[in-house]
Amino acid sequence: MKVTPRSPQQVQALQKLRELILAGEFAVGQRVSELAVVDKLDISRTPVRLALTILEHEGFLRTLPRGGFTVRQFTIQDVHDAIEIRGFLEGMAARRAAERRPSDEELEPLREVTRKLDGIIELEDRTVLVERYMELNAEFHRLLLGLSDSAMLRRSFGHVSSLPFAGPNAFAFTGGDSKEHIELLRFGQFQHADILDAIEKGQGLRAEALGREHAQLALKIFSRALSRINLLERIPGASLLDLGDQTSSKGQGD
Repeated sequence: MKVTPRSPQQVQALQKLRELILAGEFAVGQRVSELAVVDKLDISRTPVRLALTILEHEGFLRTLPRGGFTVRQFTIQDVHDAIEIRGFLEGMAARRAAERRPSDEELEPLREVTRKLDGIIELEDRTVLVERYMELNAEFHRLLLGLSDSAMLRRSFGHVSSLPFAGPNAFAFTGGDSKEHIELLRFGQFQHADILDAIEKGQGLRAEALGREHAQLALKIFSRALSRINLLERIPGASLLDLGDQTSSKGQGD
């Protein structure tokens, strides 16, 4: 049974602890004790205990036989698997949405976000473009899951998206404002528009295929980041990655 935070303090403890792990404040393999986290966050033990339990459930931590937790390491294959699972879930959500034939009123929020993305994707200020893209991209994916009208899908998506590198925005900013990265974001917006079109037309199989293909864009950006250490270091949670020999021949330029 999944445990969820209920009080503001529990939510705060979970968010802060997750941020610390992603920022590398706790090294891979390091023991994370309840008391150490209490001291670091200056939050009482009960919400910290819950946060540790949730992060163990999400896969960030492993339980130690004699008590406490240790920070988990992720492989490149873990990243690929998580992104592909997210793509499967979003494809399923898109198909469900198309098969439901939602009303114009239900579709309007997704249409509005898509229109806003169309407007910002051509901005000359690339820094603003990336920032606004991240906000609207997150909203697009949230609304897509909502249109599936499936609580199970939303819960499953929330779980896999909480893992490092798996969320819709995990790699949206890794390329900074480089021309190549902006082109990838623009391609992502073309895919958003196609997904919306398939849902509007009730084309379930097409919507599903587009949803799954859209997740492949994250894999392309991830592969690009792996080849350039300066890009990889911008990814929250990069310190949790077991890169093996991946970094031996990385370039430094953008």
